[in-house]
Amino acid sequence: MDRDELAPLIDHTVLGPETAIADVEDVLDAAADHGMNACIPPYAVEHAADYAPEVTVATVIGFPHGQNGPDVKRREGVLAWKAGADELDVVLNVANVKTGRLEAVEAELAELVAAVPIPVKVILETALLTDDEKRDACEAAREADAAMVKTSTGFADGGATVADVELMSEFLPVKASGGVGSYDEAMAMLEAGAERIGASSGVEILEGAPE
Repeated sequence: MDRDELAPLIDHTVLGPETAIADVEDVLDAAADHGMNACIPPYAVEHAADYAPEVTVATVIGFPHGQNGPDVKRREGVLAWKAGADELDVVLNVANVKTGRLEAVEAELAELVAAVPIPVKVILETALLTDDEKRDACEAAREADAAMVKTSTGFADGGATVADVELMSEFLPVKASGGVGSYDEAMAMLEAGAERIGASSGVEILEGAPE
C-alpha cells in the first residue's frame, strides 16, 4: 500500500493530558499536508474546525476510562458534533462489560449513536478484557449501530494486537489504536482486518510506506 492509499486510513492523534492548542495545530498541519485524519481532545474541536476545515476531525467521548454516565456521554457527543467533529470515539464502560451488564452497555451506546448524525467508534480497551468480553462488547456496539470498534485508548497497559483486530473484525470495522508506530505495524493491522489506524506517529508510518 503506497502513501496516498494509506494516508486516509490514519487518524493522526494527540490526546495527552498536556495537549495544548499548539500541539493540536501541529497534528492538524501534518494531517492536512499528508492527507490524514486527526483525532484530538474535545476542547479543541471548535478551533480545529476553523483552523483546518479540510481535515476530518475525530474527538473522544468519555475519555479515557468510559465511566461517565450515559447522559453525560450523550451530551458530550452532541456538543462535540455541534462544535465541528466529524467522528466520535467513545470509551464504553469496561466495568459494565466485565460484570455482564451488557444491556446497559448497549443502551448507553445506542443513545449516543441516535443523538448524532456522525459515525461513532466504540473503544473497547482490549487490554482489560478477555476474548469473551471483547466479543460481548463488540456485539453490544453492533447492536447499538456503532460504525466501528476501536482497540484502545492508549492509556491502559497494552494496545492493538493482530489477534484482537482479527476477533473484532468479525463484528464491525476496526480501528487499530495503541502502539502502532511504523508502516510494518500498520500494515499488519490492516492485513488482520483493520480499516483505520489510530496513531500519534502518523507521519512516521507514512514515511515508511512506498511512494
